[in-house]
Amino acid sequence: MTEAIVRINEQGRVVIPVNLRQELGLVTGSKLIVRLEGKKIVLEQPEDVFRRLRSTFNSPTSLVDELIEERRTEAKNE
Repeated sequence: MTEAIVRINEQGRVVIPVNLRQELGLVTGSKLIVRLEGKKIVLEQPEDVFRRLRSTFNSPTSLVDELIEERRTEAKNE
């Protein structure tokens, strides 16, 4: 894992070190999604977030089908 210590300036800005930008292919104008995970600030490239979300929602099992099956099982047991 590549790490760096950075400082927050008076405007609240943080500079991403050049070696990290190069490793990630970030250039001027690149967009990042910022989110809070507990006490961590996570920066992700949008395409990585979209890929993760697609894999979550493109599950081979349908959540609707699972819910219907659960309701049918519950109804049989009543």
